[in-house]
Amino acid sequence: MLSIFKHPKGLYFLFFTEMWERFSYYGMRGLLKLYMVNYLFITLRQHLQGKAYDTPGGDKTIFGWETIRKLLPTVSPESVAQCVTDKFTALTNSDVVSNIAPMAADLARSVAEQTCMATPQASVLYGWYTGLVYMTPILGGLIADRYLGQRKTVIVGAIFMAVGQFMMASEACFFIALLMLIIGNGAFKPNISTQVGSLYPKGDERKDSAFTLFYMGINLGALICNLICGTLAATRGWNWGFGAAGVGMIIGLCVYLAGLRYTKPHPNSEVASNPQTDEDKSKPLNRAQWGQVGALVALCTLNIVFWMVYEQQGNTMQTWADEQTVWPVVLGFQIPSTWYQSLNPLLIVLMAPLFDMIWSWQRDKGKEPSTIMKMAIGCFLLGGSFIVMIIGAKVVGSDKGSLMWPVLCVAILSIGELFLSPVGLALVTKVSPAKIVSMMMGVWLASSFFGNILSGYVGQLYTTMDKEYFFLILMVLGVGVGFLMLAVRKPLTKAMGEEKV
Repeated sequence: MLSIFKHPKGLYFLFFTEMWERFSYYGMRGLLKLYMVNYLFITLRQHLQGKAYDTPGGDKTIFGWETIRKLLPTVSPESVAQCVTDKFTALTNSDVVSNIAPMAADLARSVAEQTCMATPQASVLYGWYTGLVYMTPILGGLIADRYLGQRKTVIVGAIFMAVGQFMMASEACFFIALLMLIIGNGAFKPNISTQVGSLYPKGDERKDSAFTLFYMGINLGALICNLICGTLAATRGWNWGFGAAGVGMIIGLCVYLAGLRYTKPHPNSEVASNPQTDEDKSKPLNRAQWGQVGALVALCTLNIVFWMVYEQQGNTMQTWADEQTVWPVVLGFQIPSTWYQSLNPLLIVLMAPLFDMIWSWQRDKGKEPSTIMKMAIGCFLLGGSFIVMIIGAKVVGSDKGSLMWPVLCVAILSIGELFLSPVGLALVTKVSPAKIVSMMMGVWLASSFFGNILSGYVGQLYTTMDKEYFFLILMVLGVGVGFLMLAVRKPLTKAMGEEKV
């Protein structure tokens, strides 16, 4: 089991700060695409997520939408013809489970056409938003390294994100709210992660365990947020869900401020033992350090494909969970499809201690896989998870099917995530030159930027092609990047200058 009580006090404050920040981020993200498709961009809306289309509206009041829409790929009616047919059929049939009456044919046709046209655009916007929140950390890391320091930058980022979440309650401010969240995340994300590494002296074996524990905090926040934000959106309205995400960010900021005295770097950490004077900051990196930077950048480049496939769980997999999955009713309560977003973090929280035990046992035996080998295994598992969906798409067809298909897929995908993401975070703090560690954490997170952007464009194919072929593409991409990591493992390990990375 994780050595939970053998870490500095600061880790626990960072754990809960990150938990609430991720509550805020994933709570909003779980609603984002469904909100755009079923409420924001159509004229007959779902006032309650997943319920009837019964509220008139329109997209004319959204500031900047007309300009942004022109930048999005053109969607032809012909390319979404099958989507319209399936959606029309679903709307004209009653949904006994959700207590939704059948819709009149003319209204059903209008809603089907609007949602099917909006879905590809929403997929691209989802990809750009989730991508940009991982691009701005490069700037946030640079600002922390050179000007404000990590702790002040985290506070500024948290304030921006809290304001952005509350602005989501205004339809007119939708894109402004997204911008606030993107800026805030850029300031917050790289600097909270690097503070975890700075709590430990050089060579401390607890660091990997600390990042696994920290990663559990991330997923604990992602677990509970959809149970709260998603449920509020389904029972009280979308704004309640977004408001709850804002409250979560405020709690996270308060926790961080309360623990400031405990989060100072360890005197013998890489950061504290290499104090950066103005002269140090201006010195160029030496050859060995450039080798380390180059190796990390190469690894981050390969990660792009991983995140491109992985992020489909919040995009096209959420669409599958919403439109083609039968969700149970428990004690008269219809479980909303947004709860699907809590499954991945639940599995991470449950499995992270198990894998930490396995890797600790392997480490004691001298058989622990290297970091890059772990990451390659993660890619193989990611690609393999979509074999389940290939079979599921063939079985379900255009109907609604068992919850087993998306659940089994995300279970395998989550194991793959454990092999890549937390060990990669630890690797950055181990290998990066101390003077640019926050910026290099931003580079690591930037791989998610490109992956998320591409996930939005790949997600467009979900509407326009057979589902089994779409999931086949995801499988090939995941497995393929795993083989690439194995191919470059030796030169990257040599460049990093570490025996066991």
